Amino acid sequence: MRITQGMLSGNILTQLSKGYGKMADYQQQLASGKKITRPSQDPVVAALGIGYREDASAVEQYQRNVTDGYKWLDSSDSALSQTDDVLNRIRELTVQASNGTNSADDRNSIKQEIDQMKQQLVTIGNSQIGERYIFNGNNSSVAPISIDSSGKITVNNGMNNAPVTIDVNHGVKIQINVDPQSVFNQGLFDDMDDLENALSDGNTTGDQISDFLSKIDDHLSHVSAAQADLGAKMNRMDLIQNRLAVQKEDTEKIMSSNEDADFESTVVNLTTQQSVYNAALSVGAKMMQPTLADFIK
Repeated sequence: MRITQGMLSGNILTQLSKGYGKMADYQQQLASGKKITRPSQDPVVAALGIGYREDASAVEQYQRNVTDGYKWLDSSDSALSQTDDVLNRIRELTVQASNGTNSADDRNSIKQEIDQMKQQLVTIGNSQIGERYIFNGNNSSVAPISIDSSGKITVNNGMNNAPVTIDVNHGVKIQINVDPQSVFNQGLFDDMDDLENALSDGNTTGDQISDFLSKIDDHLSHVSAAQADLGAKMNRMDLIQNRLAVQKEDTEKIMSSNEDADFESTVVNLTTQQSVYNAALSVGAKMMQPTLADFIK
């Protein structure tokens, strides 16, 4: 095969163009901080990057879910603490009312305060986060407790104890609500009504009023049990939050290893490629044979 000057020149120009392209790639890596800017530059890196980004996006969504879960748990915890305070106040008033020395006016004053405490229990039971009622299971768009025009308190039939769950990891859910029937049930408000009626009846003895203490204590124990259950959920949520933070950090490290350019190596590669390019230019210039025109003076 005969090698012509044109073939030699064309080959040299092709190699110089490739070398110049490599320098451009290294310069782009230094400017962008990424190994590639187009999938065609390295399909494997690009494909892995898509998978890693999906993992990172999923972890971020789980973290947002956990944040929403904390809002629900914190609101429930605050509501239960208030419920405990109200019931303890009702208990104090009941102890006070059981004293046989109380006059009718004294009992009436106690009854009025207990009625206000009962109204407060309704307010707590209808606590919301945004437009969602936190003590009505997964039927959170409906208020669990209502009061009619006569002041009668009713726990709605729509009240349910279905769990409200959130996704906190792949295939992992956690319940974030409290069973409303364990705290804000019809029995609670019926007992408060009976207590008020007993205080209104002048024939009710102090011992009969003190009988309500055991009922109040029973409701208080339900509140304590709900608080303990809620505390366990919050502890687990803390562990999940910490785990997600570790997952996010690990995913970001893998993404960085896959996509980010190594600054030191890239600088070395660019410098080396520049030297190779300059050497190629020098060699190419010497290999180009002179023509007749170069000797015509």
